[in-house]
Amino acid sequence: MEYRFNENNFADEVMKSDLPVMIDFYAEWCGPCRMMSPVVSQFAKDYDGRVKIGKINVDEESGLAARFGVQSIPSFVFIKDGRVVDMITGAMPKPVLRNYLEDLAAG
Repeated sequence: MEYRFNENNFADEVMKSDLPVMIDFYAEWCGPCRMMSPVVSQFAKDYDGRVKIGKINVDEESGLAARFGVQSIPSFVFIKDGRVVDMITGAMPKPVLRNYLEDLAAG
């Protein structure tokens, strides 16, 4: 399941999550973001129950983007136990993102 995170649900869905979380910071107008969108959607299905995967639209949630220092998109933030454990920016090959998710899911 692909989540939509925002200021209203962020604390419960991300910071207090029992599962590790990957956030995709994106914008509708961003070409590389659109390229990564189907990959993120597929991983949301593949990792369901192991990693909570969701999106944050930087145009709608600029406060959350600023909170994580997002200056370029797409940016992927990996959170475990309420702490940022990694962050990567830019479009990338599917296997590269999968490696980050495997590391996050493994512990």
